[in-house]
Amino acid sequence: MRRLVKVNGLRKSKNLAILQSCNLAKGKYLKEMKVMKEMNLSEHFTLAELTKTKSGIKNVPNEAQVKNLKRLCGWLEMLRDEWNRRYGDGDDPIVINSGFRSAEVNRAVGGSPASNHLKGCAVDIRVAGIEQLLRYAVILLDISDESKEDFDELLLEQKAGVMWLHFAVRPEGNRRRTKLLYP
Repeated sequence: MRRLVKVNGLRKSKNLAILQSCNLAKGKYLKEMKVMKEMNLSEHFTLAELTKTKSGIKNVPNEAQVKNLKRLCGWLEMLRDEWNRRYGDGDDPIVINSGFRSAEVNRAVGGSPASNHLKGCAVDIRVAGIEQLLRYAVILLDISDESKEDFDELLLEQKAGVMWLHFAVRPEGNRRRTKLLYP
C-alpha cells in the first residue's frame, strides 16, 4: 500500500515528497553557491575565495561568520597594500589556502575542534618561501602596532615542506598569540 503525505496542502507519495524536498534543498544550495561566488567581502577578496574547499563538503557560512570574514579581510587588504608598497610589483595578490570551514570540512581536514576557521576568524595564507612568510608576519605585526588593534593568532607553519601563515582576528578577546610551528 502506497503511503501518501501532505506537502503544501497536497497529498503526494512519500518518495515524491522526499525527492521534491531534496530538489528544493539542492536548489537553495546552488543559489547559495552562486551568491558566494559573486559576493565581495572587500575590494580584493571574495566569499568564494575564503570558503573554498577541496573536500567536496558544503561550506557555507552564516551571517555572523561572514561578518567575521569581512573584519579579517580588512587586515588582508592592509597586508596586501603594504606588501605591494614594500616588496611587490604593485598588484601582487594575497593567496588564501583556507578561510572559513564548516564543522564538517574542519573535521575532514583534521582541523582543531576549537579552530578560529570555524567562526570565520582565520585564514591560512600561501607563501612562496620563508622570506615571504617572515615578511608577511612582520607587516601584520607592524599593522597591529600602528593601529593599536590586536590579532588573535599569527602562526608561521610548515608541514611536509609546505609553508603558510595562519592569521586570525576575533571580534573580541584577541590574544596576540605568535608562534613558529615547524616539525
